[in-house]
Amino acid sequence: MAKTASSGLDRILTLELVRVTERAAVAAARLRGRGDEKAADQVAVDAMRSELNRLPISGTVVIGEGERDEAPMLYIGEEVGTGDGPGVDIALDPLEGTTICAKNLPNSLAVIAIAEKGSLLYAPDVYMDKIAIGPGYPAGVVDIDASPVENIDSLAKAKGVPVNEITACILDRPRHARLIEAVRATGAAIRLIGDGDVAGVIHTTDPEETGIDIYLGTGGAPEGVLAAAALRCIGGQMQGRLQLNTEDKVARAAKMGIADPTKVYKMEEMARGDVLFAATGVTDGNLLAGVKFGRDSIQTHTIVMRSSSGTVREIKARHQDLDKF
Repeated sequence: MAKTASSGLDRILTLELVRVTERAAVAAARLRGRGDEKAADQVAVDAMRSELNRLPISGTVVIGEGERDEAPMLYIGEEVGTGDGPGVDIALDPLEGTTICAKNLPNSLAVIAIAEKGSLLYAPDVYMDKIAIGPGYPAGVVDIDASPVENIDSLAKAKGVPVNEITACILDRPRHARLIEAVRATGAAIRLIGDGDVAGVIHTTDPEETGIDIYLGTGGAPEGVLAAAALRCIGGQMQGRLQLNTEDKVARAAKMGIADPTKVYKMEEMARGDVLFAATGVTDGNLLAGVKFGRDSIQTHTIVMRSSSGTVREIKARHQDLDKF
């Protein structure tokens, strides 16, 4: 009997998907703190691609290292896997937070999401405006077209706390100067991050642990799709709009089937159907511990999730066969 997409995803949900992010994380971790972003990213890409090609899937990279003329491997449209299994979409970032890794700062991750074919947003590598909150709130509490004042106030009311108890996570970029000013004017606090906005979005799902209630601002579209995939599994709300502000970007998006350059994508439109998400820590962070190298073993910390079941697994592994890494 032919295997269905769901049965294929069931199999991937085991250690096979975890191994993909583990290998990428370990490879990158060997270069953390060395100041070489490109080298760290390249070894993570090589490791992730090698492991992906062992999986029994017919995978297509829909979110990757860039478009084909920009990236030699794991580019958008590349086919990976053995070709013997179900057709799946793959969104990945072998090293989310390259600068973070190069400086050995918190929250660098190796990340991947897999879904049934046609389920993940196929978008060019451009910026995306984003807003995200965690689970437990009524639909429509925040809106990407509302002002920061309106969104912060609405979230505070839904949470039942004063505005000054809300903390927003925002990438520390010059383009966010007005946004930062507007959020601070409300009385809310801000957690500025230098990189790693997938982790930033995920942190909204557990404010008691992370101290972050809402994610705001503009970051990469690839990271937006990956973050949406994670929220589909954990719960929460997210909206994104691609910044297609030049004719070239509009044309690139059109080739990928995006007809409306101003469309606001809800979380469920960026990551539909049955979604799997896995992330392994490269450096220590709020979400995951980083890779630890011992004399005779390597320790990794991974989270793997599935949207259809809502299952979230944390896997702390000790690898003693060092030749595999």
